[in-house]
Amino acid sequence: MKGKQTVIDALNGLLASELAAMDQYFIHSRMYQDWGLHKLYERIDHEFDDEKRHAAALIERMLFLEGTPDMTQRKGFKVGTDVVSMLESDLRVEYEVDNELKAAIALCEQEQDYVTRDMLQTLLKDTEEDHAYWLEIQLGLIQKVGMENYLQSQMESGSP
Repeated sequence: MKGKQTVIDALNGLLASELAAMDQYFIHSRMYQDWGLHKLYERIDHEFDDEKRHAAALIERMLFLEGTPDMTQRKGFKVGTDVVSMLESDLRVEYEVDNELKAAIALCEQEQDYVTRDMLQTLLKDTEEDHAYWLEIQLGLIQKVGMENYLQSQMESGSP
């Protein structure tokens, strides 16, 4: 089914952000693993998988609309150097994706592409209620209990 080029372009923009989030979560998860922060590793590795699913959904929809997914772009990719900068960078990417999703949903409404809109609304719910919310909680916990207590809570019991 031939889709509107404006919608395909918006999906490619979203893909660039989802790929950046995916790559960022991937490197951050491995950094947490290397540092022995196993709970953070597991959660961020889960986020990597979620972003991969988001990217796959965008790619599949673009292909259905007879568009060409652009896998070469990354928007907003920034690797942190410590736990706080990593969580903040991940949250920033989620906020950017949130804004892009809302704009793309509005565009889909305008172009009367309701199936793409519905798919994007599912991604928006995941972005807001799972990814961004969890990151906001983690940054709040660091402020409430202090970095040392937070880091200790992220280690697997019995780990060195």
